[in-house]
Amino acid sequence: MTSPAFSPDWLKQFSDPYAILGVAVTADERRIAKRYRQVAKRLHPDQQIGAEEAAREFANSVLTRLVNPAYQRLKQDKGRAEVLATLRFKVRRLTRENKLTTQVAQAKQLLHVDEAEVDLFYEKALTELSDEQYSSTENFAAQTDAIAELNLVYLRRKMGDPVIREKRTGLMSATSQPAASSPVAAQPTAAQPQEKTQVDYGQRHVARAKTYIASKAYAEAVQELRDAVRIDPTNSNYHTMLGQAYLLQKMNGMAKVHIRQALKLDAQNRIAQKYAKQLDIAMATPTTANNGHAASTNGHDKRPANSNGQGKKGGLFSMFSAKRVKK
Repeated sequence: MTSPAFSPDWLKQFSDPYAILGVAVTADERRIAKRYRQVAKRLHPDQQIGAEEAAREFANSVLTRLVNPAYQRLKQDKGRAEVLATLRFKVRRLTRENKLTTQVAQAKQLLHVDEAEVDLFYEKALTELSDEQYSSTENFAAQTDAIAELNLVYLRRKMGDPVIREKRTGLMSATSQPAASSPVAAQPTAAQPQEKTQVDYGQRHVARAKTYIASKAYAEAVQELRDAVRIDPTNSNYHTMLGQAYLLQKMNGMAKVHIRQALKLDAQNRIAQKYAKQLDIAMATPTTANNGHAASTNGHDKRPANSNGQGKKGGLFSMFSAKRVKK
């Protein structure tokens, strides 16, 4: 195959740097850098020694004229914010003009999946497309266009949500975007939008973790779930999933830590209870959350009912001491 001429018109069709790199529009700097290194290594001249001359030229041109500039735009917070603003503006314009059409099967399906499954489906579809993106010169243009279309549909499905960008240690919301993207009146309190943003953000990590677990990439799943727990440390389900991921790595000690914490947060968590039995974790007497009072149904645990003593130890320390007393 003869390499396409890298004319300005040809280059303009690849206007989405997320699509060029084959990375999600929700990706943080860590994921973007990791994907960039993978792509750059694959396109590096040293990896193209055995390829035909046309393929070598194509790979070098894609790397220097598309991949490197795309990474430069996305590696900083400001650049990602500008790119997302441009993509969202494009989505609103195409939606208003009824021109947001879909040609790719994954994008068509994404338009109609249940709201709760949007993030997970998007990540899976993106993985399918990006895995083949740089496998050959023939695939590059088709797969990159498909990812760009998938990104637009995903942003369309998320149009009513607050605009957020992933960061390694927290959230950043665009203050002007929610009013522009939704005609709904102002929220009654400032705390409610932030709470919704955190839940959505944590779920993104959970969705990616499920994808990693399905492909048996347990170390990556653990990292995603640790990020989810960091965002919402009082979520019993997040601790349970992290315990499961550690168990899949045969790291029983860490698994016990998070299963115990899951049960401390929600003693009725059935999945955590199941893994507690598997890990031989003593089932503690249920306690009433957030008030520091022991709530024993059988009268066995009558340790301090005041919130001060428990609050000072807090977290895992109070849980471990409870286990020692029971023994």
